[in-house]
Amino acid sequence: MDLIESRGLQPGDPLPSARELAALAGVSMISIRRALDELERAGQIRRHQGLGTFVARERIMSEPGRIGEFIATLGQPPPGLTTELLGITVGTPSAAVARALAIEIGEPVWEVERRRLHDGDPVVHERAVLPLSVVPSIDENRLREGGSLYRFLAERHGLVDGAEEQVLEVASPTAAEREALELSGRQRIVRIRGLTVTPAGVPFDCFQQSYPAHEFVFRLSGGSQRRVLLPAGEQDWTVEPLVGPSDREPP
Repeated sequence: MDLIESRGLQPGDPLPSARELAALAGVSMISIRRALDELERAGQIRRHQGLGTFVARERIMSEPGRIGEFIATLGQPPPGLTTELLGITVGTPSAAVARALAIEIGEPVWEVERRRLHDGDPVVHERAVLPLSVVPSIDENRLREGGSLYRFLAERHGLVDGAEEQVLEVASPTAAEREALELSGRQRIVRIRGLTVTPAGVPFDCFQQSYPAHEFVFRLSGGSQRRVLLPAGEQDWTVEPLVGPSDREPP
C-alpha cells in the first residue's frame, strides 16, 4: 500500500511482479503471495491470470434492500455502467422457486439472465424468474437494448414492488457465475436471492444477483417478518428449460 501511494498509482495501474515486490520488500515469495491474497480479499488489488496485478477501483456502494430497479439500489451509480442480456427462456421452476412464487411446480416461468458491466468488466450476474400466469409477455428487444425489466413490468403488466424479501450469503461461485463474472477460482461472491411481491401480496419475481465480493460494499436494513424464503444454503433455485424454441409468448 505504501508503494501504491508513493508511486501515485491509480485504479487500473499495474503493480510490479511478485518477484519484484519480494525484492523491494526483502521478504520471501510466500510472504508476498500471502500479502497479495489479503489485499485481493480486501478489494485493494485485482489479479488477472496472464496479465498481472492491478490497483483496484473504488468499491461500488449497493443498497439491495431498496425497492426499485437495479440502478436505484446503487448509492452513486458509477459511470460506464451497462446491461447485457444473456438470454430469455421458458421453463419449469424448482420446488423452492415454485413455493416462493405460489405456483405449481409444473407451471411455466420466464427466466431472464443478464449481467451488468462497469467499463466493460462484469460486476453483477442476474437471474429473474417470472410466472407466465402473472407476466404473459416479455419484450426481448427492450431488454437487449439495456431497458429496465422493473420498468417494463410496471408499464406493461402493472406489476410494482410492494415488498421484497432477500437472503444474502458469501459463497464460492458456481461454474456459471464464475464464467459470467470472469472470476478466478479463488475469488468469492456475494449472492442475493430474493422475492418481490405487489402491494396486494402477489409474488411475481424470484431473483438471484451475484456480485464479486471485492467490487461491492453493501448497506442493508429490513423488517422483522419472513414470508417464504429460507436461508439460502443448498436450496435448488433453478429453472428446467422446456424443450423447443420460444417466441417470447406463452405456450
